[in-house]
Amino acid sequence: MAGASDKARFYLEQSVPELQELIRKELFTKDEVNSIVKRRSGYEHKLNARGSTASDYARYAEYEMNLDSLRKTRARRLGIRSRTYAGQRRILFIFDRATKKFHGDTALWLQYLAFARKQKSNKRVSRIMTDMLRLHPTDPQLWIYAANHALDERGDAAEARTLMQRGLRFCNRSTHLWSAYLKLEMIYIAKIAARRQVLGLDRVSARELEVPANDDLSGDMIPLPPADVEDMKLECKNHARAESPDFKATSMSALNGAIPIAVFDAAMKQSPSDASFGAELFDIVAAFPQLECTKRILKHIVTVLMTVVPNKAQALRCSILEPVFGVDAASFQFPGLLAEMLDRHDSAMRTLDALEEPQKQTQARTTVSWHMIKWAVPLFEATELDADIRAVLTNILQTSWDQYMSGIRTENPVSRNEVMAVLELLRIHGFEDLAQSGLASALQKWPTEPRLLALKASSPP
Repeated sequence: MAGASDKARFYLEQSVPELQELIRKELFTKDEVNSIVKRRSGYEHKLNARGSTASDYARYAEYEMNLDSLRKTRARRLGIRSRTYAGQRRILFIFDRATKKFHGDTALWLQYLAFARKQKSNKRVSRIMTDMLRLHPTDPQLWIYAANHALDERGDAAEARTLMQRGLRFCNRSTHLWSAYLKLEMIYIAKIAARRQVLGLDRVSARELEVPANDDLSGDMIPLPPADVEDMKLECKNHARAESPDFKATSMSALNGAIPIAVFDAAMKQSPSDASFGAELFDIVAAFPQLECTKRILKHIVTVLMTVVPNKAQALRCSILEPVFGVDAASFQFPGLLAEMLDRHDSAMRTLDALEEPQKQTQARTTVSWHMIKWAVPLFEATELDADIRAVLTNILQTSWDQYMSGIRTENPVSRNEVMAVLELLRIHGFEDLAQSGLASALQKWPTEPRLLALKASSPP
């Protein structure tokens, strides 16, 4: 069996033609090439000896990347055409050796993938992805990475869905993977809806509804709108696309939210009592307000949460905010929906009052108040907001802020970040008085917090 020195010498001899070309094209001097050989020799002997680590391979790959970048820079500056694949091939070979020896190191696999994607080596990326998932089938992050690559880089939603479903067979308890899968399905529906809108499949053509002003419906002939050859071509093209398998797969059963609802139901079966997970799925769907099916999905989520975990704060805050989701504060429907939201809020507070432990009551009220604040503040951006609606929203904001500040725990660093976020929102949206009073109460809880002191220094006198 060959020793470490023999292996190192073998790998170094393979790079001789490349180094000779660098000298011949005057991209590197002989002294620089000697230095390169010395560095490579040191790395190769270390890698082929016993006791090498994954970081040794990573440092070797980083050195080769920097060297290849320097070669490209010099070739571009001198106007010399130089082979680019030699450096890439060497780096890929280093990563390939590394992942074979340390196949359990996921960070090394991700570095390998990142470099292959940067070089646009699609076949290599597919092979790496397959090997990585085969060796790490229980790591949900890798399945999400692979699915996002399939959707974002290759535009293949079917492959992304297949990867997610395959990953859930191994990681069916991973809430993060279920959340990513639901988001994938919502993105897919958004893309299909946008495509149908561009092709004009979701609206009736104005020309179809046009009737000439001087027509006589009692006559023997009914005049038709003038035919346009381009319109006829476009209509035939759209019809052909609508009949394609792509569009047949996206029937109304898909566009009305049936798939995300099925994903949510399957996810909640794995964690039926986890209200925070259900609320996380609620927020994922709520991030797509432009879809017609979003309201229906949110209503289903709230129904399930209020059936399974009706006393949890996360479920209650979803139920409270669901009626007013996606509704413009200046629209005529908003007052009625706002009244329904306030009724749900009062009912939720009565539910929380029934909790036996005072500490749980306080924590639940704080959670609900925080989400009420986040919902209420951006609504004041509406320029045509009714004065009565503005007064009601202001009262909601003030009440929620008082409840939130009275319930937060001073030792919790998350509370400090939330308070800072609220204070910045209040100042951005012009609630200077409320921001000042909130800042004063926050300083009473955290008198030495640097961010609060900086906010106080920047506040107007």
